[in-house]
Order: sequence, then structure tokens, then C-alpha cells
Amino acid sequence: MKLTINGEERAFAQPVTTVARLLEQLGVPAARTAVELNGSVIEQHRFGESELQDGDRMEIVSFVGGG
Repeated sequence: MKLTINGEERAFAQPVTTVARLLEQLGVPAARTAVELNGSVIEQHRFGESELQDGDRMEIVSFVGGG
């Protein structure tokens, strides 16, 4: 399965079924993350039901606090 994430094509040996699974696999905390899938913003409560397909394009932005 190939996905384009933040402009970089990534290949996955096993299909990644949902946005939530992808974030988990990448080690990205869903609670502080915004996701755009094929040009549409995905609400956090829909990460688990938002299915991914081969060739999808995503932008993933994680918010980090600091001072």
C-alpha cells in the first residue's frame, strides 16, 4: 500500500486500514493531531472510521507545546 504523507510517498507492507491505525503505526498522538485526507479535513472523532485506500494523499500536523 502506498500513501503520500506530507508530500512524501511512503510504502507499507501491510495495508493500513484507517487514519487511527496509521497514526498509531507512525507513533503520532491522535489527540494533538490534525489530518487532511485527499483535500478534506478529518475530525478527530472520525479517525477510527476514516478508511484509507492505496494512493491516498494526506497531510498530518501534530501540535507541540513549548515555551
